[in-house]
Amino acid sequence: MPGTSGEEYTYPTLEPILNAIAGWVKRYRYAAGLRNELAYCGPEEVANTARELGVSSDELYRLARKGPHAADLLQKMLIALGADPKVLAVQDPIATRDLQRLCIMCDHKKQCRHELAAGTAAKNYHDFCPNAFTLDALFKDRPHGA
Repeated sequence: MPGTSGEEYTYPTLEPILNAIAGWVKRYRYAAGLRNELAYCGPEEVANTARELGVSSDELYRLARKGPHAADLLQKMLIALGADPKVLAVQDPIATRDLQRLCIMCDHKKQCRHELAAGTAAKNYHDFCPNAFTLDALFKDRPHGA
């Protein structure tokens, strides 16, 4: 019997499936937690928070449902473009917030991940990135693909 003699059984063929399920549950719990936290706020408090963030109340709910890592590709894109995300956040927090908001809502994450992994994101981001215009404005002195 497993556990009685200190032995642990592993199931290598099931591990990827179990990890995927665990990841889904974690994302669901996070999203449900944010919805619940916002549910405890009155409409006026949600509206005030949304206004402070520069978004509508509906957009705040949509952003919250995307989860804590929804803008992670932005950090990688900035690095691919030769920028330091931490420095940009300090130098231009408003632009950083807008970049994050668009990245969170982006429908091209698969292509973005592919381009970043292939090392071609800095060259091709204009083809898919909703932040291309802002990134160009921020880095106008840099040649494309640099």
